Amino acid sequence: MDINKFRKLPVLGILRGVELDIIDELIDVVISSCLKTIEVSMNTPGAAQLLQRMVKTSDSRLTIGAGTVLTLEDLHLALDSGAAFIVSPVLVIEVVEYCVKNNIPVFPGALTPQEIYNAWDKGAAMVKVFPAKFLGPSYIKELKGPFQDIEILACGGVSAENIGEFFSSGASAVAFGGSIFKKEWLKSRKLLLIKNAIQTLINKFQTVQEV
Repeated sequence: MDINKFRKLPVLGILRGVELDIIDELIDVVISSCLKTIEVSMNTPGAAQLLQRMVKTSDSRLTIGAGTVLTLEDLHLALDSGAAFIVSPVLVIEVVEYCVKNNIPVFPGALTPQEIYNAWDKGAAMVKVFPAKFLGPSYIKELKGPFQDIEILACGGVSAENIGEFFSSGASAVAFGGSIFKKEWLKSRKLLLIKNAIQTLINKFQTVQEV
């Protein structure tokens, strides 16, 4: 994963609980929405197979990573399946150390100032502040006071209505999951709704960048 390329469109999609039989259609929709970066959570049944299929279907048109990586076993399974970056909900030191040593971008999760500092100090590409929905953009703004050099990926509760505020408050990137990859939309294959929702989110980001 080229982290500088991600910074140009720092919006990350999170897939969890998705079925293999929809992957080809879903990846095509994601690509057509102009999203560039997506992860599949390793606690999704058949995650390794999903990752392999996503990598094959996207054919280098997407940067694909693995989320909810909590053990070295998860990490190696994800990397062997083609993951280009690693995301965790917490700081798992051995996972971060392996990724840093092998030049794999890693986004460990944290919430408190101490946790955020520890994650960054270990070599995080960005620190995933999770769950951001309960504290909101104002919390990111407060964190950036003492932590002006720490890059923050806000995850949880990001929407078209508040994405601009997250970035103006100091977030370097944002992530979204079930708010757009809704289970009912996936189950009923309402993929156009997913495409439109992603495009709306990206358009809001681009509008903010132009201001």
